Amino acid sequence: MRHMKSTESTQNILQELDTEGAVIIDSLLSESLIEKIKNDLRPYLDASPDGINNFSGKSTKRIGALMARSPACRDLALNSLINELCSKFLEEFSDGYQLNFTQAIEISPSETTQPLHRDRGVWGNYLSRKIETQFSTVWAISDFTEANGATRIVPGSHKWEKDREATEKEIVFAEMPSGSVLLYGGSILHGGGANTTKSEKRLAVLIHYSLSWLRQEENQYLSCPPDIASQLPSELRSLMGYSLVNPILGFFSPHNKKGVELVSPKHLFDE
Repeated sequence: MRHMKSTESTQNILQELDTEGAVIIDSLLSESLIEKIKNDLRPYLDASPDGINNFSGKSTKRIGALMARSPACRDLALNSLINELCSKFLEEFSDGYQLNFTQAIEISPSETTQPLHRDRGVWGNYLSRKIETQFSTVWAISDFTEANGATRIVPGSHKWEKDREATEKEIVFAEMPSGSVLLYGGSILHGGGANTTKSEKRLAVLIHYSLSWLRQEENQYLSCPPDIASQLPSELRSLMGYSLVNPILGFFSPHNKKGVELVSPKHLFDE
């Protein structure tokens, strides 16, 4: 899998995504931000039970609601390079994009491989494969190695027929140093790797974006309700869906007010 620098042109990064379906941008986060993320997430990870099946991982912890729980993760969601790439990656299919899903995943020793899958599957098989549904990011908060559970990727599988299965020789590992980010679209086959180490845990933050007219996989309005969202930057609130799209999708009428109808969610925050 190709590694690129954050100084690489967006055109070149997008070309790699189009050709291979995934790419790694190296060393995008500072050590101080990585430590803040770890500190934000640790209490929730420690309190979270492991998964219950091979997909969620029986030696894997998963936590969501990261925009409410982790101030440091908000910086990832708003990263300027990521948002520029996302906008261009999805612009053919929508007037905008939104925050679709946030999750921290910690893979512990003894975890087995997650089944390969395509993230677009959450919306069923109703959308044409010609429509790209999302732009996904997997941030390495710890080093990613083949031994500790680095994400498995099948390059080029975003252009396959949906029923074609990957052979072991077609699978590569997204090995990368902490602070790097793996980028891919909704049609690429991928899955978490097995952790065969004795004591090393692999920690990632997933922040996925989707077309603005799709239902969000993670309900942002319950994960980060208005009383918490009011404390966030307006740019992040808009990204989460507290805004209108083209030009009336997402309106509401305040249930406790008369004479105020069909307004933007921004009305909640006096914007």
